Amino acid sequence: MDMNAKKASAKGLKGKLQEGWKRLSYLTGALELTWAATKGWTIAWAILLFVQGALPAANVYLTKSLVDGVAGVIGTGYSWQNVQPALIPALLIIVILLLSQVIGSVLNWIRTAQSELIQDHIKMKIYRQAASIDLEFFETPEYFDLLDRSLNQAEGRSLSILQNISGLLQNLTTLVAIAALLIPYSIWLPLVLLLSTLPALFVVVRHDRLRHTWWEETTEKRRWVHYYNLVLTIRYFAAELRIFNLNEHFHKEYETLRHWLREGQIRLVRNQSLATLGAGFMALCVTGATLAWMGWRAMQGAATLGDLALFYQAFNQGQGLLRTLLSSAGRLYTDALYMEHLFTFLALKPKVLDPEHPRPMPPMLEKGIDIEGVSFRYPGSEQLALRELTLFIPAGKTVAIVGPNGAGKSTLIKMLCRFYDPEAGRVRVDGINLRELAVHDLWRHITVLFQDYVNYAGTIADSIIAGDMFAERDQERLEEAAQVGGAMQVVEQFPQGFEAILGKQFKGGRDLSGGQYQRVALSRTLYRKAPIILLDEPTSYMDSWAEAQWVDRFWEFARGRTAVIVTHRFTTAKRADIIYVLQEGQVAEAGNHAELLVKDGLYAASWHAQIEAADKEIPERLEE
Repeated sequence: MDMNAKKASAKGLKGKLQEGWKRLSYLTGALELTWAATKGWTIAWAILLFVQGALPAANVYLTKSLVDGVAGVIGTGYSWQNVQPALIPALLIIVILLLSQVIGSVLNWIRTAQSELIQDHIKMKIYRQAASIDLEFFETPEYFDLLDRSLNQAEGRSLSILQNISGLLQNLTTLVAIAALLIPYSIWLPLVLLLSTLPALFVVVRHDRLRHTWWEETTEKRRWVHYYNLVLTIRYFAAELRIFNLNEHFHKEYETLRHWLREGQIRLVRNQSLATLGAGFMALCVTGATLAWMGWRAMQGAATLGDLALFYQAFNQGQGLLRTLLSSAGRLYTDALYMEHLFTFLALKPKVLDPEHPRPMPPMLEKGIDIEGVSFRYPGSEQLALRELTLFIPAGKTVAIVGPNGAGKSTLIKMLCRFYDPEAGRVRVDGINLRELAVHDLWRHITVLFQDYVNYAGTIADSIIAGDMFAERDQERLEEAAQVGGAMQVVEQFPQGFEAILGKQFKGGRDLSGGQYQRVALSRTLYRKAPIILLDEPTSYMDSWAEAQWVDRFWEFARGRTAVIVTHRFTTAKRADIIYVLQEGQVAEAGNHAELLVKDGLYAASWHAQIEAADKEIPERLEE
């Protein structure tokens, strides 16, 4: 072998060792999760496993005494002295069988408790991790693949590890005891047991690894299947599927993917079944040969009838136990493959971090917000969403951000929330760089209505109070937010008022129109008494009359606070102290409404177009 081949071989061996240690770390990590979730239950589980593992060997030993006792009293007549040698082992066997049943039932109860606790513990870790990582992770398909693998396998695999370790410990205890019974017959019998089960171990490890590789490679296809299932079954899609006759299309897409996945799954199981059959045949041949050897010994007078019974049970059980033992070890290795995804997910680290010594966020802005030369692109995108953007938002003023779709308006809102850090430039509040603030401290001083706002199920009051959930409920504050945000008109439609339940997915719930849901979301934003208000398209669902009334209420409500409104409605923007027109991630124009009309640029052209549209709308409204 030349030097290069030796180096490649050494490198490959080193890689396999590193991979092995990595898999071992996932197993220990899973055990740590189990221990953290089920300490007391796990101690009881381990004690009972040891006891249950010793019982089968005791049963096998007592079988020899029973058979020899029965053989010795045959034809001697009925008396206590004659029956005693067989009766006592029989009674002890019955006690062992009963004890085994009791321990099995208790272990089943313990495993159920462990399963529930582990499931909840891991789910909470996944949810907390999802809440702690950066928003940019949610922008990539790799994140959704990793999340899907973690959610689908984490709890089940942790429980599987526990069950396999349970089987490993119990069977190992039994096997050691049974090996001790076989060694007096021949020192090589335990080795024969091991060799007869190695093919089964190879089959388990190889095919479980193939199954894992297939499962990993088909993650995206399985996520498409889940998506098609949602499209075909939930209300959100139902109307469009009917109008555009899309049901058959999605049926076909779902069926095609499921056929492909189903065939792959069946093929894997078929190949594994054939390999398992071959391994089982080899084990059967070894068993037959060993039993023939023991029969030959009995014919030579070197073994009793009890010895034959003990040997048959011990060897037969030992082979099954060793096969189960090695299979458990193989499945543990496979479980580690799946647990890798959970620990990879839990190891994700946010890039937007708090500084070591954060500065306090000003309770009320005195100067304003500076955006200086900010450039930013979303993960995986080559195009800049913001390009050297520079603008100033004065403290206590209302600023409107307008511009065409894709100009970077919503991205600016996310940058002000510090969901992302810019590639270049900086964002400052009263001269303090956002990077110098603790993220949660910044968020406590901001309230936001996002363009893709959330419709929460529950009461109207709960949905609005979610804007400041951890503050004491204030009915007056709730009513003020509902009044300014427009949700009071929704509340007044229901006899239950604020306690009306939203969302038809729960009993007694009512659905709202898009505009009504927007008013509830807007009221939720205004419920939080934050010094900085960020609103992304707050009037997109409102007609001209409702918009005008809301603008009057909001400007009074926001007096003294710093507000940024992203809008396509120039009738909303005209009331702002400053209007910035964005185009391709940069400021194209800036000024108040009157100044921008005088400039006769982009803003003026869009303003006149919207006014003409409004002029056409008025006669139509009058006719109605």
